[in-house]
Amino acid sequence: MRFRFFALATLLATNGPALLPGLAPTAVQAQQKLPLTLEDIWAKPTFRSASVPGFNWMNDGRYYSALEGGSLVQHEVTTGKAVQTLVAAADLQPAGAAKSLDVDGYSFNANEQKILFTTATEPIYRHSAQSAYYVFDRGTKKLTALSTGKQGYATFSPDGQRVAFTRDNNVFVTDLATMKETAVTSNGLKNNLINGSADWVYEEEFTMAQGFFWSPDSRQIAFYTFDESQVPEYDMQKWGSLYPQEYRFKYPKAGEKNSVVSVSSYDVASGRTTKMDVGPNTDQYLPRVMWTQVTNTLSIQRLNRLQNKLEILHGDATTGNTQVVLTDTSPAYVDISDDLRYLPGSKQFLFTSEKDGYQHLYLHDMKGRQVRQLTKGNWEITAINGFDPKSGFVYYTSTEGSPLQRHLYRINLQGTGKKRISEAGGGNDAVNMSPDTQYFLNTHSSNGVPAVVSLRQGSTGNLVKTLEDNAKLRQTLTQYDLGKLEFITFKTSEGTELNASMLKPSNFDPGKKYPVLMYVYGGPGSQTVRDDTGAGIAFTNYLWHQLLAEQGYIVLSVDNRGTGARGADFKKSTYANMGKLETIDQAEGAKYLATLPYVDKARIGIWGWSYGGYMTSLAMTKNADLFKMGIAVAPVTNWRYYDTVYTERFLKTPQENPGGYDDNSPVQFAQNLKGKFLLVHGTGDDNVHFQNSIAFVEALIKANKDYQTLYYPNRNHGIAGGNTRLHLYRQMTNFVLQNL
Repeated sequence: MRFRFFALATLLATNGPALLPGLAPTAVQAQQKLPLTLEDIWAKPTFRSASVPGFNWMNDGRYYSALEGGSLVQHEVTTGKAVQTLVAAADLQPAGAAKSLDVDGYSFNANEQKILFTTATEPIYRHSAQSAYYVFDRGTKKLTALSTGKQGYATFSPDGQRVAFTRDNNVFVTDLATMKETAVTSNGLKNNLINGSADWVYEEEFTMAQGFFWSPDSRQIAFYTFDESQVPEYDMQKWGSLYPQEYRFKYPKAGEKNSVVSVSSYDVASGRTTKMDVGPNTDQYLPRVMWTQVTNTLSIQRLNRLQNKLEILHGDATTGNTQVVLTDTSPAYVDISDDLRYLPGSKQFLFTSEKDGYQHLYLHDMKGRQVRQLTKGNWEITAINGFDPKSGFVYYTSTEGSPLQRHLYRINLQGTGKKRISEAGGGNDAVNMSPDTQYFLNTHSSNGVPAVVSLRQGSTGNLVKTLEDNAKLRQTLTQYDLGKLEFITFKTSEGTELNASMLKPSNFDPGKKYPVLMYVYGGPGSQTVRDDTGAGIAFTNYLWHQLLAEQGYIVLSVDNRGTGARGADFKKSTYANMGKLETIDQAEGAKYLATLPYVDKARIGIWGWSYGGYMTSLAMTKNADLFKMGIAVAPVTNWRYYDTVYTERFLKTPQENPGGYDDNSPVQFAQNLKGKFLLVHGTGDDNVHFQNSIAFVEALIKANKDYQTLYYPNRNHGIAGGNTRLHLYRQMTNFVLQNL
């Protein structure tokens, strides 16, 4: 589950701060630095963060490649210097085309002599897309279209001789020597049967889109089949033409039928397909499939519908026979991750589990027997980054320093020799490790500081070269009078300690009273309180909060019970009763604010998006006396309207737990609304359907409550495109300034 008023923002953008309703005069007096504007944040490249586009490790650990000016350039790791142009932009001009390809991405074959280039990519949902793929031969400099039309997830075989891809719900293989295309499946049908890619709910909730996988020896392809014929359809209107068009897709709401999912193996040489035995129960999930290091052996993860029992199956891809080798259970639910790693030598694998109360690393033999627990403590592993078979070290990212931080560590298979690789200090590190673990690309960000992208040595973390320090953005930020984000903790009346962040105006005066806007997400396993400036919408929200602070507001965010990085008990305390404890904790945040001498307790507002919109809607109704104003963007208002995988993971099915669905639905509390309330939604939201806002509005009308709505035609859950975000945040800014 992994966004009407008068043109006030135009005044802000053109003239800087002015005397506005609800603002103390001291907040808008002459400033020494530039004022933040909505146009700077959303319409101009003023705060654009730079990165290293198209970064890929190459076979020889001494080099990496990156896209630069439409060309593909090879760099030496130890110096970061460009050593050769692998493919010039001029070589990427298809025959008869007027210009070179506008490249979206690329991948090498095994010997790096052929390259798949992606262009004209069209997003479908959150992770899925279709593109035009081209094969480039570095020896002949020949550029060839992979197939006709557009394809999905084109992938070289490990030996580099073939490419597999999807099209029209089927799987295909192309032999690169002859460019002959062979259909692996032919029964794919829209809204009925999908081969080789995920259905909507697997894509959204299990974060997977590609549904086929080459075997290490290139002889077989394992692939998913989703029979979604019995899944109910959701119907969205696409506005714009004389008669609106229907867009229908399969979407299993809580308690409804899911796709029947199977896994098969295709033998490339014989063309034979073998269906894997995943058990007689079809009402289950198969959230991960991968090949082990053992020849002909598939690993399939099987999860029961309630998602409290995860099994790892090992299967013979020739016969389809499988056996359960490991079972992980929880009284609440088991999270799915990508932290299953089969080690070279075909004898052991690594797996993470919360079974001791925190997400930790375990070593197992191939029969699933636990060899040892490698990490322990009141902290969590968030990713396995690599394994060095020579030294026996596992590299992983964890929260050992703080729940607000992420850093790189290593430990050996004996559970000893643990060492922090990341530099000392705070912040968050995102790691892309080379296959041989000799180097890693590190993206480091901390509170108020843009990301620094650097190359570092794997074993020591020593700096090799800074590739991007975002010096331009850093300099730009110094031109603005930004407030400092502070991290605090407070105890609730129940004795629970909660983490929070507080952004005060740069000219904060403790002798004055300030209005406060609370920002909430609050969903299971999430965090808004992190020592990280963030990227994308997280960074622009940070800047928007700075703009509000510039106008005399304090912005507070609280990580309530149910959020992540503090162990299973804290995260799963909201199980089967989502919304209850989270709302209590946000209310406790408002009550804590009311005790501070510099907070105007009569002027506390709240806003959030998606799960945060749900939390805002609950806060404005269940705790109506605490909040003067609220903005709910794309909220769930009734969990019966949301999908099976996410909702049932945390609430069970509505048939088993109706109270968990109804007792904390904002629709049930519409009659309590007192404050000013803005409800925002995109009509083309395939994730949290517009239906949620319609239901809440109907309840508010029935209760004779005043509210304001803002809807965006055909916009999805992100409510973006063109000047959409600028428009949205202008309306939200106006609403805050007028009502808080």
